[in-house]
Amino acid sequence: MGAVLLLVACGATDSGSADTDAAAPAPVSAPTGAPALDVEVVLDGLDHPWDVAQAPDGTLLLDERAGGLTAVLLDGEARTLDADFDDLFAEGETGLMGLALDPTFADNRRFYTCQGVESADGAGTQAPEIQVIAWTVDEGWTTATRVADPLLGGIPVNADSGRHGGCRVEFGPDGALFVGTGDNALGTNPQDLGSLAGKVLRIDPDTGEALPDNPFTADADAADRIWTYGHRNLQGLAVHPDSGQVYSVEHGPDRDDEVNLLQPGADHGWDPVGAGVYDESVPMTAPGAVPAVWSSGEPTIAPSGATFLDGEAWGDYDGLLLIGVQKDTGVLALRLTDDGELVESFRLPELEDAHGRIRTPEQGQDGALYVTTDNGDGEDQLLRVTPAS
Repeated sequence: MGAVLLLVACGATDSGSADTDAAAPAPVSAPTGAPALDVEVVLDGLDHPWDVAQAPDGTLLLDERAGGLTAVLLDGEARTLDADFDDLFAEGETGLMGLALDPTFADNRRFYTCQGVESADGAGTQAPEIQVIAWTVDEGWTTATRVADPLLGGIPVNADSGRHGGCRVEFGPDGALFVGTGDNALGTNPQDLGSLAGKVLRIDPDTGEALPDNPFTADADAADRIWTYGHRNLQGLAVHPDSGQVYSVEHGPDRDDEVNLLQPGADHGWDPVGAGVYDESVPMTAPGAVPAVWSSGEPTIAPSGATFLDGEAWGDYDGLLLIGVQKDTGVLALRLTDDGELVESFRLPELEDAHGRIRTPEQGQDGALYVTTDNGDGEDQLLRVTPAS
């Protein structure tokens, strides 16, 4: 794994259900007036890097699905952190997944991961689940230490295959921590308010407990950490920098990947209980549920991580929601109104089929866009994307 800064461009994932007016073709061509982009390789030799975040000092922190944390320092040095992943459950789609820095990271050095864990039960056997774990990292970026282990546990995982493990963590504008989970391919989970699978959760990042204004705190039959339900396999969360609206990105079955504008207590419509135990022929959004903001239609594109671009330097790209694409690879751009209505969709030309599967785009604190690829076999990269000067 080597750290380089090389200019490379200038200027089979399960996925895609109900028909929706939000479905729209995504032409590759950017709109007239769009800025040309420079794409640099910051780091290569990676294996399924899942998420990336930038600290206030400019250091980039990224994780890899099979386990491991890497810090990329300002001088370009890539440093593997000493961190305990002995209990990591990495199977299929599940492993070390979402990562987020605390909003007060500069003071507390705290960050959060969402990961599969082999947890010993009372009989001493191993019962996998997904957990959110809080860590701290030293100022020299050498060691990551678990400080809340777990902050949140009990998120079901498919122990046989790791299928539909989710899992993203993202801070809301009020400091709440959102956690997006997959349904682990069990048909009853998305609509079961007693299960944390197939949900978006909202918790206190200090305690892992539900926030008092969560929508189900007064329901004795519901998990009070639930914010929304009816999700299939949530791969991305993004918060609008101005409105604070929270959007989710998730895979559909054989059609209709979705982007959803989350509303507290809302059912986003995945209810795969029909003729079979896990009936994936049903609509992605059931009648009566909250419709998607955007849907892929058919075929699916396997969308993943998401971020909003924010800043005048991005010109006509300012305000776009960017989403990683893992089929027909690249980055999807959506322009949305303040009410979450779709205005246009297109693909970023400089990243179209140029680096393989894209797992996560994330805007850094320096305004640049950082992108992780997801090709495996040590062929993955961390990219830095900026408007061409």
